[in-house]
Amino acid sequence: MNAILRSFFRGLLLVVPVAATIWVLYWVFTRLDSLIDTEAWFGVRLPGLGIALMIAMITAIGTLASSFFAGWFVRLIDRLFQRLPLVKLIYGAIRDLMEAFVGDNKKFDVPVLVSLGEEMGCEVLGFITRQELAWLDREGSAAVYFPQSYNFAGNVMIFPRERLNRVEADSSAVMQFIVSGGVSGGGARPPAA
Repeated sequence: MNAILRSFFRGLLLVVPVAATIWVLYWVFTRLDSLIDTEAWFGVRLPGLGIALMIAMITAIGTLASSFFAGWFVRLIDRLFQRLPLVKLIYGAIRDLMEAFVGDNKKFDVPVLVSLGEEMGCEVLGFITRQELAWLDREGSAAVYFPQSYNFAGNVMIFPRERLNRVEADSSAVMQFIVSGGVSGGGARPPAA
């Protein structure tokens, strides 16, 4: 009976992550694909064409944004959205998040270990998002973002720079390590306790 249970759980370890990943990818694909109604345009439902058109349009907009007129238009919309009270909050947060991951000035590329106290010996992994905080009257301090495990959230905390120890590791592996709760990313699987 124990051998059957072990085989069942081993099977779960293989099947559940694969099935869940396929389901999430399928869900995202179908939602994105349905944003553009290809049936109305072409008279027939063509799976994947909505995503292909969306990628082509986003690429075209990115190309046009580098031209003078379109760049002027993008800056005009940016200024407008930055002045509207509630829109400013939503637009600014989304724009900054996108810029942090895919923009020219990526923000999550300096992983650090932060010492929380010598007596505890506790350290926390995070990413420096701002090196200089003089505007907050915090000379010599840096802003560190701590992503939460299994969540799309995190906290920003401010620490003196001397408490930050740069981690010489691939930042995407560190992010994967943190978000997975320490069970993946950063190389080999952790040894059993």
